Formats: sequence, C-alpha cells, structure tokens
Amino acid sequence: MRLILIGPPGAGKGTQARRIVDTWKIPQLSTGDMLRDAAASGSKVGKQAKVLMDAGKLVSDEIVNDIVSERIDQPDCANGFILDGYPRTLEQGDALEAMLEAKGTKLDAVIKLRVDDETMIERVVGRYSCGSCGAGYHDTLNKPAKEGVCDTCGGTEFERRADDNVEALRTRLMAYYKATSPLSGYYYAKKQIHRIDGMESIDEVADTISKILRAI
Repeated sequence: MRLILIGPPGAGKGTQARRIVDTWKIPQLSTGDMLRDAAASGSKVGKQAKVLMDAGKLVSDEIVNDIVSERIDQPDCANGFILDGYPRTLEQGDALEAMLEAKGTKLDAVIKLRVDDETMIERVVGRYSCGSCGAGYHDTLNKPAKEGVCDTCGGTEFERRADDNVEALRTRLMAYYKATSPLSGYYYAKKQIHRIDGMESIDEVADTISKILRAI
C-alpha cells in the first residue's frame, strides 16, 4: 500500500498516519525525518542535505527527491509506505511519479483531509506531545487519562511546538495553499485522490480511511 497524505498544518495527518501504520504495518515517511536521517547516514545525498541544513538553507527539490528515492528502497518499504509532507509541489509530484515508475510501482491512493481553517487553528494551538515518546495530546480534545502523565509511556514531561501559535499557523497555511493545494487537482486528474472530512472525530476519519484502503 503506497499512500500520500495531504492536508494543511494541523489537519491530523500525523494522527491518521499512525493509525494506518498500526493497521497496515507500513512505515510513515515524514520529510523532516527523512532529511535528518539522511544527513546522519553519511550517504552522498545525505551529506549534501546536511551542508544546506547546517547553513539554515532550504534543501533543493533535487536533493529531497533523491532522499525520498533512497528511503523507499529500504527493506521496510517493500510492502508500501505513507508519505507525509511530500510531495509539496507539482514539481515534486511529477518527480515522485517518475521515480515510482522507474522502480516498477505506483501510488495506490492519495488521501486529502479537508478542514475548516478557524477550527483547525484552535486544534493546533491546543496540541502538545509527550517529550519521551511523542504521543500527541490536546488541551481540550485529547487529554491524557491522568493529568500530567502520558497514556503511552507514563512520561511526565510534555512539549509544544514553538510555531503552534495563531500568527505562525496562518503563515504556514498561506504557504500550504500557495504551494501544495494545486496537488489536489493534479491527483484528481489522475483519479487517485480521496477527499475526507477531516473535521470529524479521529475515529470517524480513521474509519473512513480504512474503508477506502480496504476497497483498493
């Protein structure tokens, strides 16, 4: 199962990706994680990425594409993967299609989570995670069963992303709508996209996604 998750910041892509990972036993490939892992690996393309990242510069599409290609060649991706945060642009979409074709495979589905911006901002501003295992929580929507204690690992240290604030989120949303939104039309034309109401509960969204994937 080879999937892409699309949606604006805070739409719940990470939460749903973890559900898919548990059910289908395929890895979630986050652009940020792939870049950091490649930089630490010492591979040729990883070294190129590290130089740019250490200098605070953007990593080029060419390097990102090469890193994604390397990652999906690894054994844990033999049965599929979930791409989260890639592709971000039409150019990357074209590159991914060519990359998969060269490997003799293709995407199975693109899942797009649709949300209401203002409600989503409220969601994002209230979210936080366990500092030990990364389990996600929310001030009102998803509190730990015991206040101050992670349900997953029992940790008591929590953290919030520095950019999970209203001003930063509006900036991130604008960047998303400018660069990534055109991908919806791109994959619609290819009859690969499935639009889902991301404003439903986590379980309802997960159930809808599961039905789509089982029908493929």
